[in-house]
Amino acid sequence: MLELAGIIILGIIAQWVAWRFKLPAILPLILIGLLVGPIATLYTEDGSKLIEPVWNGKKGLFPGDGLYYFVSLAISVILFEGGLTLKRAEIKNVGPVITKLITVGTVVTFFGAGVAAHYIFGLTWQISFLFSALIIVTGPTVITPILRNIPLKKDISAILKWEGILIDPIGALVAVLVFEFISVGEGQAFTKTALIEFGKILLFGTTFGFTFAHALGFVIKRNLVPHYLLNVVSLSVVLLVFVESDLFAHESGLLAVVVMGMVLGNMNLPNIKELLYFKESLSVLLISILFILLAANINITDMELIFNWNTAILFAVVVFVIRPIGVFLSSMGSDLKLNEKLFIGWVGPRGIVAAGIASLFGSKLLIKGEPGAEYITPLVFMIVLGTVLLNATTARFVAKVVGVFLKKSEGVLIIGASKISRLIANYLKKNNRHVVLIDNNQANIEKAQRLGLEAMTADIFSDTLTDNIELNDMGFLLALTGNSEINEFAIEKFQKQFGENGAFRLVNADEMNDPNSSSIEGLFSHTDDFIKLMEVVRKYPAIQEIDVKDKAHYDKLMDLAEKDTDIIPVFTKAPTGSIDLLPSNNRDFSPSSEGYKLVYMGKTMDLD
Repeated sequence: MLELAGIIILGIIAQWVAWRFKLPAILPLILIGLLVGPIATLYTEDGSKLIEPVWNGKKGLFPGDGLYYFVSLAISVILFEGGLTLKRAEIKNVGPVITKLITVGTVVTFFGAGVAAHYIFGLTWQISFLFSALIIVTGPTVITPILRNIPLKKDISAILKWEGILIDPIGALVAVLVFEFISVGEGQAFTKTALIEFGKILLFGTTFGFTFAHALGFVIKRNLVPHYLLNVVSLSVVLLVFVESDLFAHESGLLAVVVMGMVLGNMNLPNIKELLYFKESLSVLLISILFILLAANINITDMELIFNWNTAILFAVVVFVIRPIGVFLSSMGSDLKLNEKLFIGWVGPRGIVAAGIASLFGSKLLIKGEPGAEYITPLVFMIVLGTVLLNATTARFVAKVVGVFLKKSEGVLIIGASKISRLIANYLKKNNRHVVLIDNNQANIEKAQRLGLEAMTADIFSDTLTDNIELNDMGFLLALTGNSEINEFAIEKFQKQFGENGAFRLVNADEMNDPNSSSIEGLFSHTDDFIKLMEVVRKYPAIQEIDVKDKAHYDKLMDLAEKDTDIIPVFTKAPTGSIDLLPSNNRDFSPSSEGYKLVYMGKTMDLD
């Protein structure tokens, strides 16, 4: 009981430390696991581990294959949660690159790392290629914390995010295939059996995932399950799909749950947000437990095996040779620039699936007496820990060196997707600004998406937005909802992360008629709140431009706007095409040259 409680407590402490110091949680989790596991044998009186994952006759948490089953089920839930976050619309511009990364990049890593492990460590070809299959995966749980505070172009963030999620099951499947090769034997049976097993994995994994996703979607849409049971029913269905698929085709469960998550995530389900929040919380707990367990399961003799220069050479080959080659081959013919390819080639931390499956397969092959099997777990953990530590400490620096670090974030994040927001966002998009709309009203989001705008359903009271690495280029924050309290909360919570160039909100009822009390965060006008804006947009659903000749002309236009309630200035547009927001106290603007325009909502302005 003490060990089990200790794992949970230590896991949550590690998660907090990771959050506090902006590190991937995997780093403190593995270090804690090693400290209470193999390293503990160096300082305990009886030379035993503080936490023993497998029962050894005296102590331990899981008897027999219990640890294997627990890890398998936990990874299935984590992969399902990852699949839920995959949206087809997000890869519109970078789909081909991602496709090649998870195909061409996988082949390069598989053969390159396999050959390197064989010649550097002298491992058998079977064990070498099992190692290379396990380090194919990257993982969103390690990439997201690394990139969260690095302002990058959306395409770069999207590529790394999608690669991390999609390549998890692919790497797992390749590892399963190699494991089947090793388990079955050599010769004719070796090839035939492996191909049959691979075909069964694809068939049953995709079939079960697709079928049960639509079945669960049907149940949710028809409200056949009460709201308070929805999350736990979904969890039980995920476990059912994993186990049933695995019964029909061994190790196909991972593919099944990812397919199920992807299909559900792209359905128009009313409660998908709550389901995702529940799975995220559960994943945090499972990851915390898993990494400590798996790291603690390593023995000190395993660590001594790789404590040599060969390990450093293998690590260098994987990180500095194989990963960049895979990225450059995968991005040939794409719009990615050289510096963007260099950065993507640098960022490739390995995650939970690599560590989890390595422990499972490594222990199984050890029992079978496979030569070199003792290297699998420590080598994979070395790659996981090394790549995470390297990328966590250098990614920001490398982004600046290669020139992908956005010195000024020009993206615009708009809280609220009402007609006002959609009108403004559409104008900004046509003027080459990256704009994202956020709303918890699904109807508003769908209307925005039908206009071709980038919009996502999100609750600003959760941490979903702060964890989204694809919003790293946001530099302006506009709170345009009809609720003044929500607008003020959004400014307070997200100003530092998304509003480095400016965070603005609509004026509230108290500020509207008193220009002296108008906040510096006020936007557009101190006499127009959400209701007035909606009224103008209802009558004149368009954004117009008018040339500004000089400062005196600008002042006259603003005087006209103050007198006419059907005219609301919103931006100024420079001759270069750059756009600046107009605060509620908007009289300070002075055009520095000819060619400036005043951008406004409402009826046509006429000074004559």
